[in-house]
Amino acid sequence: MSLNKHSKGSTASRVTEVTTLLFMLSVLVVLVFELPPEVFSPNSKSFILAIGVVGAWRYSWWFTQAVRSVWFNRHVFPQLRQKADAAGATQRPDALYVLCTSFRIEPEVSFSVYDALIREARDYGVPTTIFAAISDRSDVDVIDHVMAENGWPQNVEVSYMFQKGDGKRSAMAEVLRAISRRMPSHRSLLITMDGDIEIEPGTLPRSLSFFLAQDDLGALTTNNRSIVNGGDVTKEWYDLRYAQRHLVMSSMAVSERLLVLTGRYSAFRAELATNPDFIDLVENDHVEHWRFGNFKFLSGDDKSTWYWLLKNGWKMLYIPDVYVAGFEELPDKDRFFKSTIDLMRRWYGNMLRTSGRAIALGPKRMGLFTWWSLVDQRLSMWTTLIGPTVAIMLTLFVRPSFIFAYLLWIFFTRSVATCVLALQRGRISLLWIPLLYYNQIGGALLKTYVSFRFNRQSWSRQGISAGEPDDPKAARRQRRMSHFMHSVYLGSMLLALAIFVGVVAPPDRVTLEVMGDESEQQFSDPERGDAGDDGGWLALALADAPEGGQVQLSAGNLYVGSQLTEKLFELGEIRSSLIKGHGGERPTVLHLSPALAANLQANDGQILADARQFDCRTEAPCELQTILGTVTLSDMNVRLASRQD
Repeated sequence: MSLNKHSKGSTASRVTEVTTLLFMLSVLVVLVFELPPEVFSPNSKSFILAIGVVGAWRYSWWFTQAVRSVWFNRHVFPQLRQKADAAGATQRPDALYVLCTSFRIEPEVSFSVYDALIREARDYGVPTTIFAAISDRSDVDVIDHVMAENGWPQNVEVSYMFQKGDGKRSAMAEVLRAISRRMPSHRSLLITMDGDIEIEPGTLPRSLSFFLAQDDLGALTTNNRSIVNGGDVTKEWYDLRYAQRHLVMSSMAVSERLLVLTGRYSAFRAELATNPDFIDLVENDHVEHWRFGNFKFLSGDDKSTWYWLLKNGWKMLYIPDVYVAGFEELPDKDRFFKSTIDLMRRWYGNMLRTSGRAIALGPKRMGLFTWWSLVDQRLSMWTTLIGPTVAIMLTLFVRPSFIFAYLLWIFFTRSVATCVLALQRGRISLLWIPLLYYNQIGGALLKTYVSFRFNRQSWSRQGISAGEPDDPKAARRQRRMSHFMHSVYLGSMLLALAIFVGVVAPPDRVTLEVMGDESEQQFSDPERGDAGDDGGWLALALADAPEGGQVQLSAGNLYVGSQLTEKLFELGEIRSSLIKGHGGERPTVLHLSPALAANLQANDGQILADARQFDCRTEAPCELQTILGTVTLSDMNVRLASRQD
């Protein structure tokens, strides 16, 4: 199994691409021709703001990354390549160490990986020690076979170390200590790589020469390809991730910093990697959390090595024209969504566990762009969810036609993003359009989920997990608190968006006044002296109503006393001169204080102070004289209250 034989098979077939094209064209036709015109009405401004403004912010940042990526690949990197090639033509490292970790890798994959590595080390000509961190005795037979096939090259030494099965960290630390005992110089280099990564011919001279040209370079990583064992969707999912990785890595390299030093293939100055603090961080990296306490990291060694270099001010570099190929396979080939979710949950957990302390270093120490990129990772997991949340709310509660506009927006924006990625990747797949959306929305949901549970860690290949307390009761308490906090944050976001788009209205002045009255005392019988005065909020309702509109009262008993006059005097205006009761079998009964009863006149000229009760109907309304004018009452029963104010 080699890269040349399998790289072409790691993309979707033409049949799949044509089928995808026809399906997407059909959907696009339906969306365009069935799109209701009211979607673009002025009443849709909340939808346009929520989708357009937030989308413009998100995509402006993404566009900035894309522009920086193009600048790096076309202007910055060619100059770096020229200097590196010149240095590599006359110089070589003093020694090369390779740390290759593998766990239950298929023998044919291991043979291909080590064959490419040993051939490359032999041709490079530098004294090379390969530390093979393996898990099975059969791996020794495979590597010995490779050495024999290549004539047991004199400059290549293989040292075996059996892993404990508790993750890569302990194996890496043991190897780094072994290298430190050899006292590497500043010109000695270390490569860390996974046991399922196959390097291309020329990888060593074309990548390691950058260390010879840049004395302040601490580490570098390369571009990736994939050799995927899976269906067309799985193949394109991996290739899309590598295309996105290339864009972000290229952008970050302009600032001479990266966001991760991938474990697939990265190179370090050996003297840095054998620093006792570096080794300790790789082996025992942990976090102190106010809720989870002290827990050790299971995976994410590439984040630990990256953080150490970042903290100590060493430069990092991305090499876009050197590729290594990974033999990729989902944990469960028959369950795409479950497997990809499991993988992303582990990746995002590693990111969230480390990014907080990196952000704490501050923009001055790590550079403004790199620092803000880390902050944006935290923000984007929430802002990405705004668009679909608003679209769902408006579709369910306002107009179903909003979903058409949102789908068109998704189709347009992801198509543009796919084209940008394709220009840099050198190929395109139509499957990238839906997969982009899946990665963004699914990834955002996973990030928000993991951010409240990032102590829970698992490694699918080795079948191990860590991070939670050993006591089952303590673990359950942690989980319940995580669920509660996640619900509070998510619920707050949903409430804010519901208010913003008008699905839920915030309380107005009238509602607050009513709530204030009811909180002071419960209204039961307005004939009793302990009833509240509804005159205050009724005055507010008259002032807040539309010009020439009406105030609609609910069924039940209301008491209006001196607060009506006091509030009207304070407000100085009324916009409505009509108050309508509930009517019907559950009428509104309005109890007026004796002071106001003298100012209420029925249709026949009687006043409430004399008649004590009126039936104000639509055809025979009553009129109440206030300090701001006449207010008409209809569809209610009005009675003289015994209370005095």
